[in-house]
Amino acid sequence: MQNKNVETLYFEESGSIPNNPDLPVLFYKGALKDDPEKAELLFNDNNWRNSWQGGVFDYHHFHSNTHEVLGVVSGSAKLIVGGESGKTIEVKPGDVIVLPAGTGHKRLSSTEDFQVAGAYPNGKDHNLKTDENNGRTQLLIEIKEVEVPSKDPVHGENGPLLSLWKKDE
Repeated sequence: MQNKNVETLYFEESGSIPNNPDLPVLFYKGALKDDPEKAELLFNDNNWRNSWQGGVFDYHHFHSNTHEVLGVVSGSAKLIVGGESGKTIEVKPGDVIVLPAGTGHKRLSSTEDFQVAGAYPNGKDHNLKTDENNGRTQLLIEIKEVEVPSKDPVHGENGPLLSLWKKDE
């Protein structure tokens, strides 16, 4: 593991994507660059479970009932985070992105070998929401009710997530 440097990205609502009104996206650039293949195991060790490996959808989507971590295992990609008016970020092996509930994400382009490991705090089963989903008020309630995880997916009990993700009570 590398240092705990993390970039925080805040997003307002973007069209049909609510994003998260309280919590920033966390971008750990190169956090696992020495051993990106171990991302899934590390996430699981830090109680981010229900893990999988694959790609990122090429359409805007989000999860209203849980946060999500994505660790790049192989290849590279351009992702847009935060909906249509969000930010385009380039990711490569070892990069980790932690998406708070409600945050839109989409793959713009990638190499053929692009793969991420994804996981959710406490192994939560995630829903899949797109711009076709209705019920905006209910979505915002669901997003607000998602608890802050007890561990950072990369650094565990001493990770930056624990100090950067504070909800107003």
